[in-house]
Amino acid sequence: MDVEDTEGETGSRPEDDPGTGVVAAFGRQLKLLRTAAGMERAELGGRLGYSASSIASYEQGRRIPPPRFIERADEALGAGGVLLALKEEVARAQYPAHFRDAARAEARALGVHVYAAIAVPGLLQTEEYARAVFTVQRPLLDDDVIEQRLSARLARQDIFDRRPAPLLSFVIEEFVLRRPVGGRPVLNGQLEHILLVSQKRNVEIQVMPVDREDHAGMDGPFNLIDTAEGQRIAYTEVQDDSRMHTDRARVHELESRYGIIRSQALTPRESSAFIEKLLGER
Repeated sequence: MDVEDTEGETGSRPEDDPGTGVVAAFGRQLKLLRTAAGMERAELGGRLGYSASSIASYEQGRRIPPPRFIERADEALGAGGVLLALKEEVARAQYPAHFRDAARAEARALGVHVYAAIAVPGLLQTEEYARAVFTVQRPLLDDDVIEQRLSARLARQDIFDRRPAPLLSFVIEEFVLRRPVGGRPVLNGQLEHILLVSQKRNVEIQVMPVDREDHAGMDGPFNLIDTAEGQRIAYTEVQDDSRMHTDRARVHELESRYGIIRSQALTPRESSAFIEKLLGER
């Protein structure tokens, strides 16, 4: 008999919004396939290296299964790709609802261009810095949600290892690089990481000094994403209220703004020297 045991669960907890429906659908399919194969949860878990309670949590849609689990479960149950077909959508459920469409576009992008005016861009964040960002968020996030979002944010950084390599550019406000999110040691590690990433040939990182009188970025941060289909889209976000822009006139406006912002910022070489100087001040 299957036991409703929730101890020792692994995987991420889906957030409480309509986007988690795919997680529930995956769970139902998993249970149907397991039952059809004549396996108890403990048997399937034993084959895949998971506890019976983890299998239960996946089937009930209470946790988000990792991609490796989905791949192995599809094979073990002879699902013929039924579970694999849901893998991408299940992975998207780990992101906050307002970011899911942007995350999907980013994952397949030919280029990403970021103007960051509040925090270090997620693609550049270290694990310690990202954890601090989620920890200080108000209202407070549950520990499970913090771990879920942290895992999702770090997974996005696979973009740096993709081939062919996408073109990535970032303009970061100086005060963002001075704010000691997580404390001075965390910030120092973050600055060192930015310098390391900036050495990649497909990455350009620029700093916008606070003493610039002319500044085209006063309306706030935004991203430009060059899609795999050859389209450029824009993403804006304020207080968890986000919008994807595909209208050509609006995208062109933000393209022009980003170009001006880049021209007003320090060059990539100057920016690296500036960050090295910041580190020397610590």
